[in-house]
Amino acid sequence: MTRSRENPDPARNYRLRRRFLRAGQAVMVIGALIAIIHWLSHLEAFGPGQPEGWIDLVAGYPMAMLLIIVGAVVSSRKPT
Repeated sequence: MTRSRENPDPARNYRLRRRFLRAGQAVMVIGALIAIIHWLSHLEAFGPGQPEGWIDLVAGYPMAMLLIIVGAVVSSRKPT
């Protein structure tokens, strides 16, 4: 039996909302970890040498910010 949009299942919506929230939070945590590790590598905490230029452009702060933004969008999504 399918439910209409006027009469949604509240338990299903709650489970979906929690799933979106936790998945988005996990993606945001991964983005924050990438930013912290990248920052520590610039401080040479893992040994001498800076990250290469292409790593800075691909896997550095831009990727961390992208993951944080995507995680925020996913965590704010409402079930339909």
